[in-house]
Amino acid sequence: MRSRNRNPWLLLLLLLVGLVIGGVIGDIFGDSIKWLGYSKSIGISPATLDLNVIQLTFGFTMNISLTSILGLIIALLIFNRL
Repeated sequence: MRSRNRNPWLLLLLLLVGLVIGGVIGDIFGDSIKWLGYSKSIGISPATLDLNVIQLTFGFTMNISLTSILGLIIALLIFNRL
């Protein structure tokens, strides 16, 4: 049996590509096929810390759609086939 050394950076790259392509497909076809355009925004709304010398803003939001999840699943299947 052959040992398979999988690169975690390749997995991360495939997952990001799957998210982006899935999001783009959802944006393109979301108007014609309604369930492809369904998405939910999750994250932390921006908060600002003002110290008079420096002003820091923290926040993170992510818009997850059904097609992005499908893109993630396809990316995982591709990674498992490598």
